[in-house]
Amino acid sequence: MKATYLTLVQYHYAAVAAQAVPVDQIATAYLIANHSLHVQAISIAAVFFGACTYIGNGPNFMVKSIADHAGVKTPTFTGYLVGYALPVLIPIFALLWFLFFRT
Repeated sequence: MKATYLTLVQYHYAAVAAQAVPVDQIATAYLIANHSLHVQAISIAAVFFGACTYIGNGPNFMVKSIADHAGVKTPTFTGYLVGYALPVLIPIFALLWFLFFRT
């Protein structure tokens, strides 16, 4: 409880001083104070695995289609995974896990 309060004071001092802290800020402060390692791990995983599937989302399919139509060589989704995601992103993710999250 004390760690949550100190986190609230650190990030939302004005709201704490006014005694008007929204419930979502209390919940976030609780997570940061008591489960920061989990929050960090979820954040890093979201960034890296989002990057692994980057070319597979809708707007990028449109950009790929426009580039292909203009004659610019672009990778396929599988080509992106094999040529970039697996050899570059996954080892970086594993290295970050090894450096910061192994117990």
